[in-house]
Amino acid sequence: MTEQWVALEPGADPDERVRALRRAHETFTTAGTVARPVRPVVAASWRRSARAGVGPDGSASVELTDDDLGAYRAEHPLAKVMPLVRELVGTFAADGSHLLAVCDAHGRLMWVEGHPTTLRRADRMNFVPGARWSEAAVGTNAPGTAVAVDRPVQVFAAEHFIRRVQPWTCAAAPIHDPHTGRVLGAVDITGGDGLAHPHSLGFVQAVARAAESQLSLITPPTQAEDTVTLSVLGRDEAELRPGGGRRIRLSRRHSEVLVLLARHPEGMTGDELLCALYADESVTPVTLRAELARLRPLLPSGLLASRPYRLSVPVECDATLVERRVETGALTAALRAYRGPLLPNSQAPAVVGLRRRLAAALRTALITRGDPDLLADWAHAPWGEHDLLVWRALAALRPTAPVRARIAALEAELAVPGGPEAPSRRPHVRRTPWITSGATYSQRPPV
Repeated sequence: MTEQWVALEPGADPDERVRALRRAHETFTTAGTVARPVRPVVAASWRRSARAGVGPDGSASVELTDDDLGAYRAEHPLAKVMPLVRELVGTFAADGSHLLAVCDAHGRLMWVEGHPTTLRRADRMNFVPGARWSEAAVGTNAPGTAVAVDRPVQVFAAEHFIRRVQPWTCAAAPIHDPHTGRVLGAVDITGGDGLAHPHSLGFVQAVARAAESQLSLITPPTQAEDTVTLSVLGRDEAELRPGGGRRIRLSRRHSEVLVLLARHPEGMTGDELLCALYADESVTPVTLRAELARLRPLLPSGLLASRPYRLSVPVECDATLVERRVETGALTAALRAYRGPLLPNSQAPAVVGLRRRLAAALRTALITRGDPDLLADWAHAPWGEHDLLVWRALAALRPTAPVRARIAALEAELAVPGGPEAPSRRPHVRRTPWITSGATYSQRPPV
């Protein structure tokens, strides 16, 4: 276990570290720069939190309550190992005035248990079952960061991105499906500064491994083979493959529904789906229910569940695969799996957002990496032939005559002032028209 994953090395003064971290946190939230002694894992998490639009004075939101929360927990794979987790962690949490928390793969807390006094304190910051504690929602925190980086991690005091969480210290470890390796969620212990010790990190990691071992005994491998795959890149009509060689081609609207539910395995309410699918606010819930009623018989029996709307088995989407590879730096594999923009002609607001973010993340990673072969692969693809920023990045590394000619043609076509030596003069919105406009890669940008 490397040093960066442990919050406080033995012998360090906790009070002095807290003061230094608070200064560093203030510097980051005001100036955007990371100062010592912030660990690399925390610095990277702070940057992801800021990019996600999390504010340091924000708070968690509760998304599931009462019957919906109970139904979701009952159907989640980690429900099967909660008795074991409680046996291993429960006494430790209660005796030490700590909390045991278990979240799903998207940082939503499903169980929060422990000392009554500590539970009341946690309730004041919405560290409660049904609340979303992903990095994208509340910034750096142990359960959210553990599932984001797929590693055990401690978060100490002012390492938390949101200020109201900074009096706490937590340690969490991801739990995986033992047959597929898919992250199912994370186990977390939350409490005071005493948790900032290598032993607490090793402890939650051991609990997570025990849970995975238990799952391997009680979950037959055949269940892992039931994973459904969904192809949405470079095509307007998604293809669903539920296994057994069967292929289901979906309409554009049904494709949009499936890609959103695959993106949100925790489920979406009817209102959330309605807003995600329709830009026209006059569309009524009746229209959405009718679409879902037409979709349900096209799918394998029981795949589309409700309250909230969700997919009852894991669905592996090619867009998610590309996203994971970009996040882990596997850019060659990411580019190989990228068949084109996600549902390129869809105008559903949430799908447009997913399409833009995925393309932007991949192309930004390619430019940052600076590999001329990868840049050339993107630039010569149908969706990259008008991407002036990538062509300029390629020219900086491989200034051949054809590359320079292509840049000159694009600059003339797009009427962009300045050359490669003056990128700051170019309006951002006109650098990559097909990405920022949401148009398909088969369309020419306006001349």
